[in-house]
Amino acid sequence: MSESPHLSHFDPSGQASMVDVSSKQATKRIATASAFVELSAAVLAALPANPKGNPLEVARFAGIQAAKRTADLIPMCHPLALTHVDVEAEIMDDGVRITSTVATTGPTGVEMEALTAAAVAALTVYDMTKALDKAIVIRSIQLEAKSGGKSGDYLRT
Repeated sequence: MSESPHLSHFDPSGQASMVDVSSKQATKRIATASAFVELSAAVLAALPANPKGNPLEVARFAGIQAAKRTADLIPMCHPLALTHVDVEAEIMDDGVRITSTVATTGPTGVEMEALTAAAVAALTVYDMTKALDKAIVIRSIQLEAKSGGKSGDYLRT
């Protein structure tokens, strides 16, 4: 008989707790996440002339920094020694697509780090362009793929 799924961050009494990963095997783990910043044509056209600097480059740096600080932001996340963080910002017809990829070799995955990187990079694009338009929308912050660990691989279809 298989065990039914359960939320891992709760102890038997229902209290929130950090998962003990000390007995888990260290494996290479990679996660990719994305976010989309919906921008008007006027804001997209103004991106190269932003007085605060290149919004997409600042967003990349913010995403990288955020991935490294995830355990400071999300209470039950483990501090991880990240081996790689990459954040890309691609201009599309209706906005900017953010993609982050995070890697480590350790006992727990990097999905939260990849999601945090994508979210903070998207927020940074908003911050860098909000003077031009208050109707900017950040949407679809989501895990795209993960590999490594006991739960196996995942690929959004």
